[in-house]
Amino acid sequence: MKKIQFFDTTLRDGEQTPGVNFDVKEKVRIALQLEKLGVDVIEAGFPISSSGDFECVKAISEAMTTTSVTGLARCREQDILRAHEALKHAKHPQLHIFLATSDVHMQYKLKMTKDEVLASIKHHVTFARKLFDIVQFSPEDATRTDRAFLIEAVQTAILAGAKVINIPDTVGYTNPSEFGQLFRDLKANIPQFDEVIFSSHCHDDLGMAVANSLAAIENGARRVEGAINGIGERAGNTALEEVAVALHIRKDFYQTETNITLNQIKATSDLVSRLSGMPVPRNKAVIGGNAYAHESGIHQDGVLKNPDTYEIITPALVGVQKNSLPLGKLSGRHAFNTRMEELGYSLSEEEQNEAFKRFKNLADVKKEISEADLHALVVGQASETAEDEILAHLQVQYVTGGVQAAVVRTEGKQGVREDAATGAGSIEAIYNTINRLLNQNVTLVNYHIQAITAGQDAQAEVHVVIQNEAHEEIHGIGIDHDVLAASAKAYLNASTKQIPAGEQSFEEAR
Repeated sequence: MKKIQFFDTTLRDGEQTPGVNFDVKEKVRIALQLEKLGVDVIEAGFPISSSGDFECVKAISEAMTTTSVTGLARCREQDILRAHEALKHAKHPQLHIFLATSDVHMQYKLKMTKDEVLASIKHHVTFARKLFDIVQFSPEDATRTDRAFLIEAVQTAILAGAKVINIPDTVGYTNPSEFGQLFRDLKANIPQFDEVIFSSHCHDDLGMAVANSLAAIENGARRVEGAINGIGERAGNTALEEVAVALHIRKDFYQTETNITLNQIKATSDLVSRLSGMPVPRNKAVIGGNAYAHESGIHQDGVLKNPDTYEIITPALVGVQKNSLPLGKLSGRHAFNTRMEELGYSLSEEEQNEAFKRFKNLADVKKEISEADLHALVVGQASETAEDEILAHLQVQYVTGGVQAAVVRTEGKQGVREDAATGAGSIEAIYNTINRLLNQNVTLVNYHIQAITAGQDAQAEVHVVIQNEAHEEIHGIGIDHDVLAASAKAYLNASTKQIPAGEQSFEEAR
């Protein structure tokens, strides 16, 4: 069977989703989960784009033990050198460089001729190979590139030393028939096709990213790029979890194998969803809330008699557990720590103590603590630890049909601060108070709330997106058994996040 590599770009292309901004701790946490998932390569960021991205790539490269880590670079020597500096401690470093090859990109963006593009590819791939053993080259906007020139550009990169060639459908333009034919043309015209690894990178603008990726695999691709939950700019990237399960369920057709640990899919999806602030649609394939639900009487009857009647994927296959082994207020520290280890969390003694304290506080107001609650507890603890201001006290005065008032006290680097304000509703009063406390002028762009588990004692998970005066959108998350407290924590989390200065435009980065 053919071995398919999984290249995850959740932390690079996925972070280009409007409103998504992972900090270093969040990126490392996701990367560690991706390693548990069995991803072969993690694209950790674009090192030259900002000091923040550089530090993230560096931290992830130092944290990984088995997974390869790559950084993105344009065909520019300074980009390549910056990526090498960020990846120099990685156990298995790779470099991903790209240059546009379509007529529209060469004419209007690059302002380069075909000969200049080919010369740049040859020079920069050669330069990169002096620093990296594995260099991946991407001809940006490949699916809208003249086929003969695309073949010439790919051949140039291979002769210069590229060991991986990625074919990106940058704008989500192609379809499975065309994309499959493209790979067949490359195979027919590139003598070294089987000596290097060909990869696909698809966007979902026309809803065909997963189908296009599978078509590439059918026609010779041995690496697939994408993001968890399909997040990414515009309509997003190929949803890696869908490709992984499709290859497994239809192994009879695709005749492939992967390193993906399928029962880690749900945990990975949940983590990315929470930290990105992007809920998974209930009807999404593989990991949506309705993926294993049956409402039709005929379907229910069939599933009860034999699940194979209507389920081609068992919930347990992707890590959806029917029994979550809940903990309660009588559970001790040892049981709690053991359970956290089973869930994949490696906490320091200080983090364990703080997590156990939060667990006990939650257990006083919630009858049973489920696996989902424990995941949320750690995510909430991590987000609050990263803040400059911690919610210390919240008091809300509610009057039916009247003006609402809120008192907020925070503790942080500036000491204890307290203020009060009013609003048309309780949430508005809390957010007006926080704006006064932090002396900020921001706009609330998005607010949504969801229950972590079922029941009236469920924890609330609140996500907000705010826009600052520089028109940057910042995401915040807050988790608490009280809706208003969770709302305040989410707003504080977003308000105190700092977007690294010097961010470059990512327009050229696919």
